Amino acid sequence: MNNNKICNPKVEVPKGINLNDKDYLTILLTCLKDMEKNYVIALTEVSNENLYSKYVEIFNSLSSLQREVYEMMFRNGWYQLEKAEYDKVSQKYQTLNQEYNEIGM
Repeated sequence: MNNNKICNPKVEVPKGINLNDKDYLTILLTCLKDMEKNYVIALTEVSNENLYSKYVEIFNSLSSLQREVYEMMFRNGWYQLEKAEYDKVSQKYQTLNQEYNEIGM
């Protein structure tokens, strides 16, 4: 196993032309991510408070569902994360911290 990967043991699914559980969840996760992005845009542009409240409610539901699907895929070993090297994280932190201090916050 690659030491840079963070993952669970992979649950095997049938291979072939037919869609399997992993395929369905991958499609669902992609759609949910796209929907979330679109709702963020709508939230920044809506001018009616009632509509804004409804969009926030829907966005929160989408976000929760997206997280559940991601966690299910991760538990089944179908979604992997890559470990970030300490030096890269530290360097990024220093850059962002410097920018933050430059804007005077």
